[in-house]
Amino acid sequence: MEKELIIRSSSEHVDFALLKDGKLIELQKDEDDNNFSVGDVFIAKIRKAVPGLNAAFVNVGYEKDAFLHYHDLGPKLPSLLKFTKRVSTGKLNDYSLKNFPFEKDIDKDGKIADVLKSNQSLLVQIAKEPISTKGPRISSELSIAGRYIVLVPFSSRISISQKIEDKAEKDRLKRLVKSITPQGFGVIVRTVAQGKKVAELDKDLQNLLSRWTAMCKKLHRAHHPSKVLGEMNKASSILRDIFNDTFTSIHVDDEELYYQIKEYVQEIAPKKESIVKLYQSKVPIFEKFGIERQIKTSFGKTVSMAKGAYLIIEHTEALHVIDVNSGNRSNKANNQEDTALEVNLIAATEMARQLRLRDMGGIIVVDFIDMTNAANRQKLFNHLRDEMKDDRAKHKILPPSKFGLIQITRQRVRPEMNIKTREENPDEIINGSEVEAPIGLVQKVTQDLERLLKKDYKKLTLNTHPFIAAFLTQGIPSIRSKWFLEHKKWVKILPRDAYTYLEYHFFDKDGNQIK
Repeated sequence: MEKELIIRSSSEHVDFALLKDGKLIELQKDEDDNNFSVGDVFIAKIRKAVPGLNAAFVNVGYEKDAFLHYHDLGPKLPSLLKFTKRVSTGKLNDYSLKNFPFEKDIDKDGKIADVLKSNQSLLVQIAKEPISTKGPRISSELSIAGRYIVLVPFSSRISISQKIEDKAEKDRLKRLVKSITPQGFGVIVRTVAQGKKVAELDKDLQNLLSRWTAMCKKLHRAHHPSKVLGEMNKASSILRDIFNDTFTSIHVDDEELYYQIKEYVQEIAPKKESIVKLYQSKVPIFEKFGIERQIKTSFGKTVSMAKGAYLIIEHTEALHVIDVNSGNRSNKANNQEDTALEVNLIAATEMARQLRLRDMGGIIVVDFIDMTNAANRQKLFNHLRDEMKDDRAKHKILPPSKFGLIQITRQRVRPEMNIKTREENPDEIINGSEVEAPIGLVQKVTQDLERLLKKDYKKLTLNTHPFIAAFLTQGIPSIRSKWFLEHKKWVKILPRDAYTYLEYHFFDKDGNQIK
């Protein structure tokens, strides 16, 4: 399995594309104007408590107030409030928490009005970025994420990732981390810490403590509200969260960013430093690795899959609905149940990819093709769970219902990735109508061609709009040449001025249109 990270830089933003065996599985964008990223810490002001919601609205400097629920306060809120006040007024210069007297924890089921007041200063962390009409969601239970561990101030708890299943390894990590963690701090050990030595863990911990100290130093003169601790740049945070030994290459098209990433990889995995490469070709980096084509064909309402099957993805305010269609697959298998299972397994793999790619969150309802065999339904459920194992977002999958529906909840912490895949219709530019992008149409033509060639047509002619005809025949190698190399059959292409942009038809050797 090959895992590649392709990074494209421009003056306004940086795009990150994660490829698995050449297939795009994750796409992220780092924009300069995004001041409210998950993990950022702000010194903020309580605007007002709302007892009916048992929550408070907090001014973090966004156009809409952030939402802070009582359950997101954390049990150590009184200690945090006391620490913030003393540091902000200059009365406390020791940020280590070693000699800081902790206050009594707040009641687990208490009331917001009993613990917070208007105009009170509070350190808060962005838990969910602003989405649609909503402001950010925040938490006052702070944590600072590192490569191997997460530092939790005002805590004494040592937690180990549930994904580490070996009990002996869990005990070893707990013992090591306990020996190096300073008083007043708790630690969450991440999955990638498995097998690491105490020196590596301690180096990560010291780095996080330095970030905590730097944040505290800002509090004395900080405006309210303002950011006092920012997440590391997107490139480093992505590598911190997803980088492992399975990565085979990281390609970057910007020299400054290349050196930053190379330095970070050298720090976290010295043996992998050589996989970071500076891309210097004249061909745009996303074109070279086939990412632009995959973006055009992977986003949008209809998503094509293998063997003619396809997904229809619809969005509403409350949830996402995905419908699985067998397309032209229905007559290829021995019986309907086999067809349904085959298509559903293909759909489950593609759907898991789509959730990560678009970063879809909230409630997702998937209408798979009905299967009467309980063993097949269980097989589908297990396959979907396996496919979503690598998804970093928290999620829960329910078994198929009586109607064949599978319900998924997936954590949404940032706006969904939404890319426009339709373009102006060259036939009706004045009317402003839109049509499918040429690459999407070409994919459909290619799929139709493959089906016809399997039916043993000796000679095929494709009639299509002049724009599409040129798209298929120009370039070295052209798309038509690639068809020939793959199928060993030449397809004659005739441009037709009378055709609309999306219209195309195949004809056999006798000139008869193939339905």
